[in-house]
Amino acid sequence: MSDTPRLHRAGTTLLHRARDLRPLIESEAGRAEAEGRLTAPVVDALHEAGVFGLWVPAPLGGAELSPRELLDVFEELTYADPSTGWVVMATTLENGTAGAYLGDDAVELLFKGPRMPLIAGQGTRPGVAVPDGGGFRLTGQWSFASGMLHAQYAHSAAAVEGTHEVRIFITPIEDVTMLGNWDVLGLRATGSVDYTIDGAFVPESHSHDFLTTEPLRGGAIFRLGLLDQALICHSGWALGIGRRLLDELARYAGARTGRPGQLADSDAFHTDFARAEAGFRAASALIRETWDDVERTLDGGGRLGTRQETMVRLALNHITATIGEVAGFVYRSGGTTALRDGLIQRLFRDAQAGTAHILSGPQALRECGRELAGLAEGQSWAVLTLEGET
Repeated sequence: MSDTPRLHRAGTTLLHRARDLRPLIESEAGRAEAEGRLTAPVVDALHEAGVFGLWVPAPLGGAELSPRELLDVFEELTYADPSTGWVVMATTLENGTAGAYLGDDAVELLFKGPRMPLIAGQGTRPGVAVPDGGGFRLTGQWSFASGMLHAQYAHSAAAVEGTHEVRIFITPIEDVTMLGNWDVLGLRATGSVDYTIDGAFVPESHSHDFLTTEPLRGGAIFRLGLLDQALICHSGWALGIGRRLLDELARYAGARTGRPGQLADSDAFHTDFARAEAGFRAASALIRETWDDVERTLDGGGRLGTRQETMVRLALNHITATIGEVAGFVYRSGGTTALRDGLIQRLFRDAQAGTAHILSGPQALRECGRELAGLAEGQSWAVLTLEGET
């Protein structure tokens, strides 16, 4: 047990740096949305603050934050701008898992520069990988590649021909054809275009099993596997946008105090705001409680049980549904201010985009209910479904 990796904790330095970036991120958010990607000053500032290394294993020079620390940083950056939070959560996850799971040759290449690499792509809807010598020929088309316009490498899931094993492949961005079709309602500044790869050779060391929970580098967080780590990303993002939505509505209502017929004088608004605040705080508390429990298990050298796997999925699904309701309430209460281009409108649109993600979809929620009701005895989680004995 003494050789079992424990969680690595880096403290609050990165959180404070992320908080200090808020004025810059907020000032650049409008231009980023118009350009369809984060602006260069924001990307440079994130690099300089060490944000893109927050998930990278400590032996590679990263901060390797714990789940709770990651939640806090993603919440902070998303509060400043949901697109910035989304790009950071996606690229840092893929930076971290590449550093933990890839072979030595790949890691030496990816992490040799003065800056952390930016890796982006799509880990679902796999392409095809054909074995070829000491590697694979990778072909496919992937959609919604979060942060792709900012990346130097692509992270792509593919099923190996003949075995159907799903692996993650890391390829140089030069092997990628970007389709440039990020014509979406919200999260416009994330640059999450669709892309294709046609027959690129990928050395075996530049790939890893999608389901692996055995890191070659780094501590206990990487024993969660890729999917559970992705749940941290989306949970932290939901914390940040939900809090910002309610805070902006409070500012909007407060600015109209004393004007006849305004929200500040409406009993119905007061009641609905209280309900929205309580609902969001309750969902946030479930996120914190659930990941606190995960951290205790990992620190004790254990692995998550089926009920814990259920709860991390349920907590994300619940807070995602909650921020969808909060966003609708904020938009309806914002009057013509929400209708016009501006922060409240952008937050509403970003919330609609974020809540559409597959990790927060109805399939996982149904499976959570089945397990919680005691109807999945002997089964275990395989990504978003429960499988095994009935």
